Amino acid sequence: MSVTIKDIAKLSGVGISTVSRVLNGSGFASPVTKQKVMAAVHELNYIPNNNARNLKRTQTKTIAVLVKSITNPFFQKMIHTIEQKTMLRGYCLELRNVNSNGQEMLIAQQEVMDKNLCGIILMGGGFEYTEEDFKHLGVPCVLLTVSADDKVNKDLYSSVIIDDEAENFKATDYLIKLGHKRIGCIYNAYGQLKTPNTLRFEGYKRALLENGIPFDPLLVSSFNTSQSGYEFGFNMMKNLMMRNKDMTAVVAMADIMAVGAAKAILSEGLRIPEDISVIGFDGIEVAEYYSPALDTISQPAEQMAVSAIDALFAMMQGEKTSHIVYEAVLLKRGSCIGLTNHS
Repeated sequence: MSVTIKDIAKLSGVGISTVSRVLNGSGFASPVTKQKVMAAVHELNYIPNNNARNLKRTQTKTIAVLVKSITNPFFQKMIHTIEQKTMLRGYCLELRNVNSNGQEMLIAQQEVMDKNLCGIILMGGGFEYTEEDFKHLGVPCVLLTVSADDKVNKDLYSSVIIDDEAENFKATDYLIKLGHKRIGCIYNAYGQLKTPNTLRFEGYKRALLENGIPFDPLLVSSFNTSQSGYEFGFNMMKNLMMRNKDMTAVVAMADIMAVGAAKAILSEGLRIPEDISVIGFDGIEVAEYYSPALDTISQPAEQMAVSAIDALFAMMQGEKTSHIVYEAVLLKRGSCIGLTNHS
């Protein structure tokens, strides 16, 4: 007999409606509740299946892209490329946003069941996927901007990423080489998950360590939240400036955070880069047209998107999986200057 959400509810000690909210990421559920539900999901080896008769239908020429935070301008650029390349191959594209509380792999498994997908791309999120996840999915899968744990068999999925830790090391080291030592850091520590943000934070700390600069937690503005937008960057930068009057530079884990941080700096009557240098991450268009234009670590969004589509169709044709790591580029636009030039 297959496992149902009633079984999940019984084992986790919560109501069926609560289990549904956790699995679909709709409505509120406390972190403790989410942990109980997901523990029950894994223990019972639950596979979502609201419509088993779909398994009998012929697979459609449809692939899906599931995106964590579809409003992120960096993701939007990749989605546009994926849409174009999918249509050129004669396939339809299903696009679904997964909110911050949603379990994208469970949602992906349900989408495969309900819509008879022949492939899927998961964009954003964390690195917590397991071998069982890919086996239960049952169709070719590409992880874009994230990957799975090193212990997971790489023959089960493809991935297209950058080395987030190394790239943010590059950003922080750039500021240090300009003479900065009091360097703030803005990032969101969402739960205990391994995410691109947490890897970038490790790059920040490693750059300090290798340059002989002690890590100061007062220079870190973070919050355990799924937020990562302009308002988050603005609020975190306000917090940093209040605690660190001697701070001369800040590194943000995303351009949208950097834009918010820049707004906070200017709102205090300070100048960029004369008073505080700012560097972001991603290479989105708005960072270039912000005034002043922001330095950033620019990811090759279009190339990554094309590689993800190519990898997915290769898997669909029975070819081997692939794992591509792109290098990002440091774009210097004028929002960072040497410490000796600060006035």
